[in-house]
Amino acid sequence: MRDESCIFCKIIAGVIPASKVYEDAHTIAFLDIAPFEKGHLLVLPKYHAPTLPDLPPEDLHRTIEVVQKLGRHLIKTLPCDGFNVLQNNGACATQTVPHVHFHLVPRHNSTPICWIPSSYPNMDEMAAYQRLLTYSE
Repeated sequence: MRDESCIFCKIIAGVIPASKVYEDAHTIAFLDIAPFEKGHLLVLPKYHAPTLPDLPPEDLHRTIEVVQKLGRHLIKTLPCDGFNVLQNNGACATQTVPHVHFHLVPRHNSTPICWIPSSYPNMDEMAAYQRLLTYSE
């Protein structure tokens, strides 16, 4: 199921570009354009559901498996010391895109947690992170 007005559904359909690092039949992951840390990923089901309670359990299961896989990948590849997994539901919870998605935010022991979105200084640096974090089995 897709929603033609949803920006994430447009990314899934290839209408809007994204710095994809993972894709399978049910899930997609790409770099967040307003990252809390460089390497911040968004992992989402291809099935359109506005909030977590709307997502069928089988799609949640498939998506969370990818979150776990890419979490291991972040630690190994960046490397980082750990990561946060965030999932917001509704505008009151700071969900800005009404399509279920998980934030996978790399963390380093030497850096304090900062919840202020930033940006990549240029597209070349973002592309470098995309190449580094592209997952293949």
